[in-house]
Amino acid sequence: MKKENKRNKRAVCIMSGGMDSTLSAYMMQAQGYEIIAVHFNYNQRTQTKELECFENICTSLHVKQKYILDLDFFKQLGASALTDTNIEVPTQGVEEGVPVTYVPFRNGIFLSMAAAIAEKEGAEVISIGVVEEDSSGYPDCREAYIQAMQNAINLGTKESTQIEIKMPLVHLKKSQIVQEALKLSVPLELTWSCYKNEEKACGVCDSCRLRLNGFEKAGITDPIPYE
Repeated sequence: MKKENKRNKRAVCIMSGGMDSTLSAYMMQAQGYEIIAVHFNYNQRTQTKELECFENICTSLHVKQKYILDLDFFKQLGASALTDTNIEVPTQGVEEGVPVTYVPFRNGIFLSMAAAIAEKEGAEVISIGVVEEDSSGYPDCREAYIQAMQNAINLGTKESTQIEIKMPLVHLKKSQIVQEALKLSVPLELTWSCYKNEEKACGVCDSCRLRLNGFEKAGITDPIPYE
């Protein structure tokens, strides 16, 4: 019976097509979870590329069930360099504080939608690839915040619904993320991190800088193309 239960464990994995969320999904699969993949199109600058990466990663993971959700709300909201083309993506280097690439409450909205999917599908876990210690300073990537969302989700769902939000990367450095990905044979060449470009990564936005620094410290060459 225990083996049967293990096979039936299900995890709703929020997957952007980036390195962090991809590794999180691979970690869930390695722990015996069946992956329900969830991707959000929210009019971000690299939406087409991210969706392409998500589809390729789902193929690599042999995902049987996926949700691709369109959120026009974020385009109306603007307020972020990722969703408003009038705001320039910063390229001068990672600075202290919350950057203009922060999308207001994005992870809260993503987690709420993932919770609805998890309740419908009978999944016991939501996976999200947030990184607190070595990220761009986004407030919705903090461990305490994710834990508070877990409590809120369980208060606002059926009594029989008990969801754990797993954030396996939250305390890792980017170099450790690269190393963990290599251990699990994660196809990093299928992932995308650039905030600006869809053909060749810019190499100078915050996300590219953090990614390249992680590969450099891990002593590995990043397999994606850069300008």
